[in-house]
Amino acid sequence: IEIHGAHGYLIHSFLSPVSNKRSDEYGGSFANRIRFLLEVVEAIRSVIPSGMPLFLRTSSHDWIEGGWDTSENSELAELLLPLGVDLIDCSSGGIKADITYPVAPGYQVRFSEDVKERSAMLTCAVGVITEPKFAQEIVESKKADAVMLGREFLRNPNWVLSAATTLGVELEWLNQYKQGKPKKVLPY
Repeated sequence: IEIHGAHGYLIHSFLSPVSNKRSDEYGGSFANRIRFLLEVVEAIRSVIPSGMPLFLRTSSHDWIEGGWDTSENSELAELLLPLGVDLIDCSSGGIKADITYPVAPGYQVRFSEDVKERSAMLTCAVGVITEPKFAQEIVESKKADAVMLGREFLRNPNWVLSAATTLGVELEWLNQYKQGKPKKVLPY
């Protein structure tokens, strides 16, 4: 299960001081702004099996002065560990539509690195990670514990097969799939 707490949606709108203008126990201080998310995490964890992974996607940085930033994101990660969140998926932005920021391959990897440096939380890197060797380098260099792809699977639904070919990984095929196994998979 992954809780979506990023990109200007409900949970992110509580976390970010840019959007959270509340004057009750859910607004103002860091502790108050994260309260709703902590309640959501506790409610979910109380009804799912104890061994089921629970992930959280955050906007690690709002890309705006006075917004949610990497230090708050890392502090949040430490608080979520004892509540049973297993991994933070480190994205960014989305709190305001008219913000521009530098988008390039791996531009959000540094947010995953930051959480890893400041907490014991497992992290996931996202954002314009399309090349198998680049994804492998991110994980092997411990900048993230995992890499997630989104749009790349829309462009190339066979990405995993292509990545395996590119990286020289031999895949084990289940018997029921062997008839459909491609004779040749092109590298990425």
